[in-house]
Amino acid sequence: MPKTTAEKLTATRAKLSVEVTLDELEPYLKQAYKTISEQVSIPGFRKGKVPAPIIDQRVGREAVIQEAVNSSLDDFYQAALAEADERPMGRPTADVEQWPEAKNPESTLVLAFEVEVRPDFTLPKYEGLKLTVDNVEVDESAVDAELTKLRERFGTLVTVDRPAKTGDFVELDLTATIDGNEVDQASGVSYEVGAGNLLTGTDEAVETLTAGETTNFTSQLLGGEHEGQDAEVELTLTAVKERELPEADDEFAQLASEFDTIAELRESLKDQVSQASVFSQGQQARDLFTATLIEQAGIPVSEELVEEEVHRHLEGEGRLEDDEHRAEVRKSSEEQIQLQLLLDAIVEAEGVTPTQNELSQYIFQSAQQYGMEPTQFLQAISQGNQMGVILGEVTRNKALAIALSKAEVVDQDGKPVDLSEFTAVDTDDEAEVADEAEETVEAAQTEAAAPAKKSSAKKSAKASTDAAPADDEDAKKAARSAAAKKAAATRAAKKAAAEAEAAGK
Repeated sequence: MPKTTAEKLTATRAKLSVEVTLDELEPYLKQAYKTISEQVSIPGFRKGKVPAPIIDQRVGREAVIQEAVNSSLDDFYQAALAEADERPMGRPTADVEQWPEAKNPESTLVLAFEVEVRPDFTLPKYEGLKLTVDNVEVDESAVDAELTKLRERFGTLVTVDRPAKTGDFVELDLTATIDGNEVDQASGVSYEVGAGNLLTGTDEAVETLTAGETTNFTSQLLGGEHEGQDAEVELTLTAVKERELPEADDEFAQLASEFDTIAELRESLKDQVSQASVFSQGQQARDLFTATLIEQAGIPVSEELVEEEVHRHLEGEGRLEDDEHRAEVRKSSEEQIQLQLLLDAIVEAEGVTPTQNELSQYIFQSAQQYGMEPTQFLQAISQGNQMGVILGEVTRNKALAIALSKAEVVDQDGKPVDLSEFTAVDTDDEAEVADEAEETVEAAQTEAAAPAKKSSAKKSAKASTDAAPADDEDAKKAARSAAAKKAAATRAAKKAAAEAEAAGK
């Protein structure tokens, strides 16, 4: 067993020095001879049949050692991680600090790996942690607001002869020019005044105009060849329409819902508002809970990982030079890394393992959010080798629910808040899963197992994955578990769909 020495360079970075004897390197030397034998052409010998002494003579023992070291890096790195009990959070760098001498059997190989690792911190006690959230406000005005939203869905647009105002729907003709040259034009654009999703300055320009009037304003273009440039915009208002709402009566209740009377509809909306308020309390409690624990734990954050995430985010948005946005993304990235570290610690403390039902429901919900069929969604994450990421997300969500259920949550009046529905978890690993869900997750066994095997193949230390080594194994366990589940189809499928719909509201 190679000798490993671990050194913490910072709270989030470790150096692993590995001393390898030639005897320990011997299996890789044998493979190196075989590899080189298949690559070189030496008169009198077939490829793959060149003896080791001839390779030493013609190619050089040093080249053999170099080949052996390159092929052994990942194995020695993984062994060093295990011995040092470090969990990587990034890609390692590898360096050969000392090469073994070709003619000295007593010489050793010294490797040095540096990698960002999970920092050490003490998980604060959260059982009995007191959190105060906002009161649930379910008054008639809240019900009226929900009823108005429902009426707006069934409203009609009526053309009016008056100046436009916030909330109206208008039709616009727009022409943009730069230095007198027309660069963009659009006709018959429908826009809700006040929505703020057109060019900056549109709302101010439209308000008080009547149909047939034209005005000009300067704004920054949002797309196209001249994106980001200031342009002179000519705006012509061609129509003003206001939304006419149906009367809130029994007839409307029958049209818009399964209820016969407006009173029954209002009672149903009141229940919805109440449920939404409780869900809002749950979200607030969750955010307070994690923020409090992160502050108490003082979780260190890797600057390297933060910078990588910030660069990736800004590069994707094309805003690498936006310093103000960079600061916002940096703060968000730091908080996200701290949250993940906190939840991973809770997973370990609570011994959390997601059930097959929870994994299936998460896949169904995610597929719905992306507007995909579950099988298509699963194929996408499998091809991207993201099954371990999905499993980690489900596990962390469950850990948070379990931990939050142990906190004491009260409202502003000191009344206990029941978050049992918000913190409910599936404790039955034999929970029934719909046939479609079972087939979907079973497909992961085929789609995700291949990437998992690939990731375990030998590769250089620099190509090591960002994720913890356990992710692939966890994904394979989840996939194997899927194949063992049989379903009561309709009931579980409807339940998953209903919960997905509720989560999306």
